[in-house]
Amino acid sequence: MLDEQAKKNLLRKIPHGLYICGVRNGDEMNGFTASWVMQGSFQPPLVVNCVKNDSISHALLKASGGFALSFLEAGQKDLAKNFFKPLRRVGNKFEHIEFYEAPETGCPVIKDTLGYVECRVVGAVEHGDHTVFVGEVVGAAIHREGDPLLLENTGWNYGG
Repeated sequence: MLDEQAKKNLLRKIPHGLYICGVRNGDEMNGFTASWVMQGSFQPPLVVNCVKNDSISHALLKASGGFALSFLEAGQKDLAKNFFKPLRRVGNKFEHIEFYEAPETGCPVIKDTLGYVECRVVGAVEHGDHTVFVGEVVGAAIHREGDPLLLENTGWNYGG
């Protein structure tokens, strides 16, 4: 028998970094705060990124087959918060954010972050309310050194 409270509490203890996932399909572009992200392989270098199925970003990522993860620095909670709300409600999330296009996919990369990895989707598992996208790293750059922003340091929960 599943103890719902134990499940919720323990799943929330899995450590997560916070990233802004930039997606683009043609002229359409969006970004969202991602936390269900991890490295999946050394050779080839793979990143696993879980994306909510009913989001605009999911549709853009699925159609384009690419994404870029901008690594947030400790102290960038407000930047993460800017990308939490759905595009339908807030419009252009990049309006006041300086960004550039990743060279391989054209996905938006935020300049004021630790750096980014750019990925081409090589696999996906669509099961449950999130799709597990597996991306092969095709580009990366460091903007500056620093400590990453962790979900546990924000006081927010996403899990359980």
